[in-house]
Amino acid sequence: MRTKVYFFGIVACLFVFTACKNSNRRGSIAVTPGQLQQKAADIIKSSIIHAAATGGVLPDSVKLSQSRLSKLLYEKNEYAPLWCKEQDWLPAGDSLFRLIEKAQLFGLFPEDYHVKEVSGIRQKFFNDSLRKGDQKDASLWAEADMMLTDAFFQMVKDIKLGRLPHDSVTLRKDSVLTDSFYMAKFALVQQQTSPAQIFQSLEPGHTGYRLLKKAIPKFLDSANYRSFTKVPSPGKDPVAFKKALQQRLYEEGFLATDSVVADSATIALAVKKFQEKKGIAIDGRVGEGTIRMLNDNDKERFIRIAISMDKYKMLPEKMPSKYVWVNIPSYYMQLIDGDSVKINSKIIIGKSKTRTPVLTSNINELITYPQWVPPPSIVMKEILPAVKKNPGYLAKKGFSLWDSKGEEIDPYTVDWSKYNKGIPYRVVQGSGDANALGIMKFVFSNKYSVYLHDTNQRYLFGQVMRSLSHGCVRVQDWDKLTFYLLRNDSISTGRGYSRADSVRTWLKNKQKRSVALKNKMPVFIRYITCEGRNGNVIFHDDIYGDDKMLKEKYFASK
Repeated sequence: MRTKVYFFGIVACLFVFTACKNSNRRGSIAVTPGQLQQKAADIIKSSIIHAAATGGVLPDSVKLSQSRLSKLLYEKNEYAPLWCKEQDWLPAGDSLFRLIEKAQLFGLFPEDYHVKEVSGIRQKFFNDSLRKGDQKDASLWAEADMMLTDAFFQMVKDIKLGRLPHDSVTLRKDSVLTDSFYMAKFALVQQQTSPAQIFQSLEPGHTGYRLLKKAIPKFLDSANYRSFTKVPSPGKDPVAFKKALQQRLYEEGFLATDSVVADSATIALAVKKFQEKKGIAIDGRVGEGTIRMLNDNDKERFIRIAISMDKYKMLPEKMPSKYVWVNIPSYYMQLIDGDSVKINSKIIIGKSKTRTPVLTSNINELITYPQWVPPPSIVMKEILPAVKKNPGYLAKKGFSLWDSKGEEIDPYTVDWSKYNKGIPYRVVQGSGDANALGIMKFVFSNKYSVYLHDTNQRYLFGQVMRSLSHGCVRVQDWDKLTFYLLRNDSISTGRGYSRADSVRTWLKNKQKRSVALKNKMPVFIRYITCEGRNGNVIFHDDIYGDDKMLKEKYFASK
């Protein structure tokens, strides 16, 4: 009996709710186009005031992301509809909706801009027109208008600044947009400037951004958003790992069947084919990098594209005419001069436990045949444990030990057992071909004590995965960078003998010397996993898991 009462109670509530909603709808039906315009304005006014008091929520539960800006704009325009007029969409309204539908071309997500809701209203109007029905429902026109306004402001913000938080490295003068900025952009719409032109004017001018955006259509054309089997870490459950791996390789087309358990050799061959396709080290082993690639589907890849485009938006609006560009996950350094790449060099970057930091600075000094003073972290974690086992380790590696008075200390006279977290000595690796910094060091101010330099392990540049250092950036073409910087400084001795000639002499004689640069060279070290190249999106391995962290924090709903 109680169940019946409960059931009839629900039916009664639904009836009352539907009746009230239909009553509200009937009250918003206009007879003439002019009446439609006025009713829509009245509904916009009451709805916007409601949204201002409810954190952006409209009476029908649609949430506006930019309700405050929308209220300001509608107040200025006496709450009149902005994207439609008397039962017709204005050209700007049509254009904006088409851009929302294609928001992925900007590295954005259509669902962030009310695409489903506005599309539903537009489809209803279209269906009504085919049936010669009534399109004069002012509440629907008002609702669509407010969502388009909200979408316009949100797209302006997202295209200009992105969706990632700015920090001390990426903060710009325009990182906070004023109300007048937004209002000026809508004023352009009223002056017949198309939303497409407005959005394009907000995009970064950086070549990397333009190349990546240009490659998006090709990526979207071939994107496959179907779900794939997730491959777990092999350590937890080896049987489940092998089963998932075989299924995933079958889904990718590298195994002929998923029903028969494949032998290790067959799986290794399939893994090699997968690695070759993805452009990673081809060894047939399923390490962390290969597992990341196996679990990286097109849906995840587009999120990485979106994150990469946002990172370009964090660069200065006007980049220097010449600068050094280090993209950590690409394992490459470039020297940019205008629109030209003058140097494109392989690099070795920090391991995941000793990451190369993201930073902006200026190269102000070159040092030939430098000494190396390991930072306290390396002394504590690597050198001290080795010296405790064998004090001769220092001499073997070319290190010497110095006290605070500048006197050299014999490591065999030190009671190393007393030290666990550090030592009261300075460890120095002398100049020479065996020095970890090689024969050239590029100095720039930063709080991480990192720099660019040559290396005494040049054979490591032959590896595909080159996250091998303690955080500094080893440059394969250090010589090209050196002499470009010296030419850029263009200071002559007055006797036809340049500083480049001096550096060549010092290198030949294996002399430690320092060159202060008058024309400091800007250096940008960034972490961008997606790049555009020849019309294709190139995906670099997310070696530090930076994109994964950003996705989980800012794009979790995608």
